Amino acid sequence: MADVSFTRLCGRIPSVVTRIARMSWAVDRAAVVLLLICLVTTGLAAAGQLAATSRAMGPLLGGGSVQERLHAALPALIVVAVMAALVRTTAALSAYGERRITPKLTTEADTTLVASVCKVEAATYHEDGFHDRQEAAEMGVLRTHVMVGDAQQLVSSLIKLVTAGGVLSLIDPLLLPFLLLAVLPAGVGAVLTARVDYEIHFVNIADRNVRGMMRWWATSPKFADEVRANSMTGYLLHWYRALSRRADARTLAAAPRTLRIALTSAACGGVFLVGTWVALYWLAAAGRIPLATAATAVVAVQTTLGALTQVVRSAGYVFHTSLYLGDMADFFDEAARRAPHRGAQRARTPVEEVRLEEAVYRYPGKERPAVDGVSLTLRRGQILALVGTNGSGKTTLTRLIAGILLADKGRVTWNGTDLAETDAESVWERTGLVPQYFAQWPLRLRENITLGQPRTPDDGPVWDAVDAVGLREAVEDLPGGLDTLLAREIFSGVELSGGQWQRVACARGLYRTPDLLIMDEPTSQVDPQGEHRIFETLKASAADRITIVVTHRLENTRIADHIIVMEEGRITEQGRYDDLAHANGTFERLLALSQDR
Repeated sequence: MADVSFTRLCGRIPSVVTRIARMSWAVDRAAVVLLLICLVTTGLAAAGQLAATSRAMGPLLGGGSVQERLHAALPALIVVAVMAALVRTTAALSAYGERRITPKLTTEADTTLVASVCKVEAATYHEDGFHDRQEAAEMGVLRTHVMVGDAQQLVSSLIKLVTAGGVLSLIDPLLLPFLLLAVLPAGVGAVLTARVDYEIHFVNIADRNVRGMMRWWATSPKFADEVRANSMTGYLLHWYRALSRRADARTLAAAPRTLRIALTSAACGGVFLVGTWVALYWLAAAGRIPLATAATAVVAVQTTLGALTQVVRSAGYVFHTSLYLGDMADFFDEAARRAPHRGAQRARTPVEEVRLEEAVYRYPGKERPAVDGVSLTLRRGQILALVGTNGSGKTTLTRLIAGILLADKGRVTWNGTDLAETDAESVWERTGLVPQYFAQWPLRLRENITLGQPRTPDDGPVWDAVDAVGLREAVEDLPGGLDTLLAREIFSGVELSGGQWQRVACARGLYRTPDLLIMDEPTSQVDPQGEHRIFETLKASAADRITIVVTHRLENTRIADHIIVMEEGRITEQGRYDDLAHANGTFERLLALSQDR
């Protein structure tokens, strides 16, 4: 913004109006056609109203009795009334067209934003500034509520300006420059004020982002007990106020700038407006124009002045909107570039082998790789256990295997095909992931299990997944069974315990019947009986897939055909449970610590 000239800023307005027109045309062509007809009709009605006013002024200001003058002016006055009614009708129709377009346009922009965020490569989330750019794009979505109205007002006022200006130019072209100069300062002021507002908005994005997250943490029912019992309210409110005050300070610091802009533009506009009326008075007093023409000029000046004022005001609004639409469009373009474009090959099924060859991955902004030169081969029917301390790279390794992340160096292949050259969706269609931090969707229990999969004609497969994790009794106790809404704060829904939620997440992964199943700390909140049930299910179904279990409960690794111990992104030990338990290595040390209680 600092390097963009005022001329270039104003030059954005036509392109923005064009963009708004294209967006509106895409969602409701009939409403756009209606708006265009109304705009043209408004212009023609305004021109007809001025022309009829000019014809009426001659008889009204001429000689004869009042009745004779009114009778002579009556046809023109009727035309004025009809044109005024037509303007009001088209205004109502324009409002209708705008109301048809705006909700669709906002929904389309909002849906595109959500889709853009969901479709980018997972690594993009870890880049500095991505969430701030997303926040800026969301402001663009909010501006779609007003942008159609602003653009329509701008075009309508431009048409009125042309018609009224044409009448004035016929009276005396000298009046037009004065009128233009009278409202030009207001336009300059509107653009400069919009620029200041946008600058403040931009520098406050990060603080608003953090404040929004803190607001959610402080007010969410999920954390309400912890906030109260641990006396966190005062601390959270302190930081919420601090962030708010910092954003407010930036906003208030800009207030003197906007005041100076407003006062300067108002003063300049007032001087030239006085000049306009002086010029009109001089033309009439000097006899350069008849009295009737002068009266018509007064009406034309008022109409032109109103149209010019609306033009600069609407142009300022459109310019203001253009800044946020620019952020939104830039984010959409960035998201499109960052979406997976890996190749046209589709993952072949069944997945018989997954191989990593010296795979390396480093998160953006980090100096040390999270996975550093890992080579590994997994085969169908095998259960692999990943163990190690926090931050050793276990979860990152599973994301490389699943194709969620792509290796910076080396390769990850499924059945010999490099995932970097494979259609991402075809990979994820064959993957089931139960993450350590799983989603608790505010949906019915059935949808929490089947989410992402086609709906089956009956609930048999859903109950199979429920039984596999030992959740049937709990489900049957719910008021609506599988139809129970799992959101206590919505429509009198219910809330599950932490262990029950984790079983639901495990059922979700098993329901998919994937070729690759990844369970990241799948039983950290589950009781021993449920944990035993889940691991028995994993063993029973292992022959149909490749299974990976990430766990800190090392006793659970007994079910694994192969165990890998990771430290600082590398594999330091691997083998079966009985071998590693007596190898005098990290696994034995961690196992001893887990049993020393």
